Amino acid sequence: MNNQDQHWIDATQAWLKTIIIEYSICPFAKREMERGSIFYAVSHERKIKTCLQQLLQECERLNTDTSIETTLLIYAGTFSLFDDYLDFLAMAEDVLIDEGYEGIYQLASFHPDYYFNESDRDDAANYTNRSPYPMLHLLRETSIDRAVSTYPDTDAIPERNVDLTRQLGLAKMKTLLAACYPQFDRSE
Repeated sequence: MNNQDQHWIDATQAWLKTIIIEYSICPFAKREMERGSIFYAVSHERKIKTCLQQLLQECERLNTDTSIETTLLIYAGTFSLFDDYLDFLAMAEDVLIDEGYEGIYQLASFHPDYYFNESDRDDAANYTNRSPYPMLHLLRETSIDRAVSTYPDTDAIPERNVDLTRQLGLAKMKTLLAACYPQFDRSE
């Protein structure tokens, strides 16, 4: 990992701590951060095919390293347009199926300009999936199953997050996300 990669990882970790964990957007993230079982991979690639190959490499890493619970694959300098990111996400999901990873790994998606279909782009609820940089979150299906079986009412989490982010408001959510990368610009 080079020094530049550490900047991307630092911003991502700040986002995890100050938004995702602090506001319990994902009630399972704190445990994994404390355990050090989140792997951060930074991609500087711009070619779709290479980005998909990197995704498969991260699946292989999860296959072989059981100390890693989950991976955040951060796209540095690519997929800045949300529509391009969504196209890539669809391809990534197809590749996981084609390569036999369906039911083994699941993708969660995060992007600085994330917005839910049919929502206003300035709806604070979009911040449940807004991150400092475009990224894919690779989750182990077995871990999801275990979390669902032990957590009371996982189906209520998204609705709670929407209510919370709207209560906090757009200005607060923008400020929280902007604070994750104060020393450099996300277009770096």
